Amino acid sequence: MDVDHRPSRTSGLISVQVVYALADEQTLIALEVAPGSDVEAVIRQSGVLDRHPDIDLTTASVGIFALLVELDQPVSAGDRIEIYRPLQVDPKAQRRARAQRQRAAAFNEGAA
Repeated sequence: MDVDHRPSRTSGLISVQVVYALADEQTLIALEVAPGSDVEAVIRQSGVLDRHPDIDLTTASVGIFALLVELDQPVSAGDRIEIYRPLQVDPKAQRRARAQRQRAAAFNEGAA
C-alpha cells in the first residue's frame, strides 16, 4: 500500500499509520494528523482503541518502526506507529524448552 508521506499543500497535515496486530488479524490505519502531534494523540485519533478495546495505553508498549518510544513522542511524516501486545510466553523460557526437546530427541535417536 502506497502512502503519501509529504505534508499536504492544502491542509498542512502529515500522513502517518497506526498498526496493531493480533495473532490472526492486523489493523492498519492510515491517517493525516497535524504536525507536532504526539504518539498518544495519533493513536486516539486513529480509532484503533474503539476497534480494539483490549488495548490499554497505560501498560502497552508503543514504537515507531520497531523502536520503542514514549506516548509523548512527536510524530513525523511517514511514521508507522506500532502498538505492541504483551508477550504470551517468555522468549528465554521458550528457547530453553526448545533446547530441552532437541536434546531429548537427540538422546532418543542415539539410544535406538
